[in-house]
Amino acid sequence: MTSEPQKPLKTPPYSDIDLNRWREYDHVLTDSLWLMESRDRTGGHQLDYHGNFIPQIAAQTYLRYTKENDIILDLFLGSGTSAIEAARLKRRLVGVELKPDLVEYVRDKISPTLLDDRIHILQGDSTNEETATRVRKTLASMDAEHAQLLVLHPPYHDIISFSDDPADLSNSSNLENFLNLFETVARHGFGLLEPGRFAALVIGDKYTKGELIPLGFYCLERMQRAGFRTKAIVVKNITGNERGKGQDSNLWRYRALTWGFYIFKHEYIIIFQKPANGA
Repeated sequence: MTSEPQKPLKTPPYSDIDLNRWREYDHVLTDSLWLMESRDRTGGHQLDYHGNFIPQIAAQTYLRYTKENDIILDLFLGSGTSAIEAARLKRRLVGVELKPDLVEYVRDKISPTLLDDRIHILQGDSTNEETATRVRKTLASMDAEHAQLLVLHPPYHDIISFSDDPADLSNSSNLENFLNLFETVARHGFGLLEPGRFAALVIGDKYTKGELIPLGFYCLERMQRAGFRTKAIVVKNITGNERGKGQDSNLWRYRALTWGFYIFKHEYIIIFQKPANGA
């Protein structure tokens, strides 16, 4: 009895997913609503920093939009979620973080056998062209001209102040200044990303003086200005996935009923693609 010949591998140009076996990828999400009860705390992940995005987001975007050994570029590295997941899923990474103490903190999380080889962590301001130049040099040291996935998880403007550094986007004096600085980072990311590949923006909205500020959609528009094309908007729950900020749920419910707003329980993962012609 002869077995049926195995079909040749059929993958998209940007992932390792075998489309001949697409039914076997139940763990890879394709819906636009992500309900995740709690953040993954395995494999070195910790709930140790305000604003860090959950590892499941990194895992989902890496599996969908990268192949093994592809390079992820994270221009707001924070506490290192992107780096830990890159190492776990056998991807490479270049991460940029403004705060020197966080840079050292993240470096301590990464295996010395990977650090400065497959995982590169740079201290710098992602709005500066000089930082973009350093990223290009790092990519060259990895025998690459571009990254294959761009990850952007900026501060949600001034909801949380992450440092006293004036260059920190969370210290932007007003919304327009924040958006201008974010767009600068997006333009740097656009230039550093391989044509035809994807970018993931993790962002939420905010309230200011009783008014909803649709920060996610403002940032989406700035990504489009930078040259990206929008592919999808995913809504993800944040309940149970954030470090506590001392907010009492009953107090916020009372305020919502009093002043006519709804309490944020979600954020966005917005997927973009750089045109294949690079324009």
